[in-house]
Order: sequence, then C-alpha cells, then structure tokens
Amino acid sequence: MKIKNAKFVISNTDFKKCPPPNKPEYAFIGRSNVGKSSLINMLCDKQKLAKVSGKPGKTQLINHFSIDDKWYLVDLPGYGWAKVSKKEKEKWKVMVNQYLENRENLYCVFVLIDSRLDPQPIDLQFINYLGEKGLPFVLVFTKTDKQSINKSQAQIAKFKNEMLKNWEDLPDFFITSSVQKSGKEEILNFIEQTNKQA
Repeated sequence: MKIKNAKFVISNTDFKKCPPPNKPEYAFIGRSNVGKSSLINMLCDKQKLAKVSGKPGKTQLINHFSIDDKWYLVDLPGYGWAKVSKKEKEKWKVMVNQYLENRENLYCVFVLIDSRLDPQPIDLQFINYLGEKGLPFVLVFTKTDKQSINKSQAQIAKFKNEMLKNWEDLPDFFITSSVQKSGKEEILNFIEQTNKQA
C-alpha cells in the first residue's frame, strides 16, 4: 500500500468527539521523544503532517488523520518524561485510556519502542495494560539508524525476553528508521491486510 492522501481531521481531548467510528482506526503511541511524529510523517510521505519536536510532550491531544478516506491514523500523546506537571500527566493518561478502551473502530495500537534502550518499565507497564484490556497491538522499534544492526537486534531480543516473563505469545513487531525510511512498507502492508480481514 502507498498512501496518496493524508490529511488532518480533528484534535480533541474527548473520545466522544472523535470522528464517527465508521472506518478502521490505527493509534500510534510511545514514550515521549520516541520518534512518533517522525514515523507518522515517514509513513504518510508528508514532512509536516505530525508536529515533530525535540522537546518531549509536544503531542497533547488525540489527533485524527484521514488516510486516503479509507482509514484513520491517530497520533496519541506520549507517556513518560514529558516536562509537564503530575496533574497534567494524569489528565493525559485518563484521556488516552478512555480513548483506547472505548473506541469501537480501533483495529490496532502501534506501541513505539526506542531500539537503543534497555527494556523500560514504563513501556512494559503500558503493554501489560493493553494485554489486560484485551486491546490488539504491535510493537514498532524506532531509531535503528542511530546504531549498528547487531546492536538493534540485541536490544530487541532483550525486550522480547523481558516480555516473555509475562506473555506466552509475543505480538508482531516492526523495525524502523524514519531517517532511512525502513519498516515503512511492512507497516503499511500490515495495515492493508488488517483492513482486508475486517
């Protein structure tokens, strides 16, 4: 699949105000500064579709993008160390959880993981939350251009081993670099196949 037309639809803080749930929807989320906006822009071939920032916590709303008028891509606020108050972080968490648990046309959550880091408790906690709620998800390892292939593979293996402590089966995963545009075809093909099975 190649995306021909990606356009911003709406931002809000309430899942009830999201667009009508009449198209498949794919949500992207990860720790603050994991490279989420860069990945979304790479997938859509649009440099400024999602706002990229070196400052963690740039995405603060539920952002809907219409893709070829066939499905929605949703950019969610990151979790983790964004420099905002504890109260603000809690507000984001409630907003995101309500969206994830109530959005009936949500087909899959793409959880972004920084491939350079050892397994982070906050990522594992979020993944376990998705599992407890029975929400479908895949993993996307980002920023692989910033280290050797062997280093990325070793870190990914560490993450998978950590997950196996709580999970019998591991989800699908993708290895990406927004700079090198790697992983783009695999992710878009996954979405295309999932849409066909719906």
